[in-house]
Amino acid sequence: MPSITDPAGYWDRYGRGVPEETPEDALKSAFGWCQYDGHGPGDEVLGDPLTTLELGPGRGDAVAALATKGVVATGVDLSPVQVEVAQARWGHLPNAHFEQGDVLDFLAAADQRWDAIYSIWGAVWFTDPASLLPAVLDRLAPGGRLVFSHAPHIPGTTTGALGMWAAGYTGRQVPMARWSYEPDQWADLLTCNGFTDVHARVLPAPDPANVGTLLVASRRRRG
Repeated sequence: MPSITDPAGYWDRYGRGVPEETPEDALKSAFGWCQYDGHGPGDEVLGDPLTTLELGPGRGDAVAALATKGVVATGVDLSPVQVEVAQARWGHLPNAHFEQGDVLDFLAAADQRWDAIYSIWGAVWFTDPASLLPAVLDRLAPGGRLVFSHAPHIPGTTTGALGMWAAGYTGRQVPMARWSYEPDQWADLLTCNGFTDVHARVLPAPDPANVGTLLVASRRRRG
């Protein structure tokens, strides 16, 4: 499948279109694993980490929320625009750190391990798990958690890399891929890549007739 030719530019455009929130409101809703306000779990899914890394933090609200609790929180985002906004909003917090770059490149170059690595409708959805999962495992501390959420797979359709038009249906032909799997397939992928205590499920929406949320949590072995 052809890859998007300007991924950073795509996420720059996306970031410019995200509605602005006050810092107070942004912190209250920072851990919206689900797409419905006030629905689903919060940052307790991460356990009690001292250090965290978010893959694709956007405006950095979740990073900031953790930093205000004393966690040394880092986010890496491909979009220079998103990182600039995050720095402007949250750079005053001593424990909040933002980096610009591709998540795979960042993980490969990193010289530390984190207690939790997570993605809230972020980079996990748009990165080949065959490359991402080993890279994440290598950068997790023993017992560290990987947690991510995004839209659930559409039943009865093909799994794996799915094409989408990144610029919309009336714009330029800009192909992009998302990786979509059923919960049991995610569990198998994570287990095969060395993760343990895998819990993958679809959380129902407040109205069960609406689209739910895939939420996956796992660990690196302690040994």
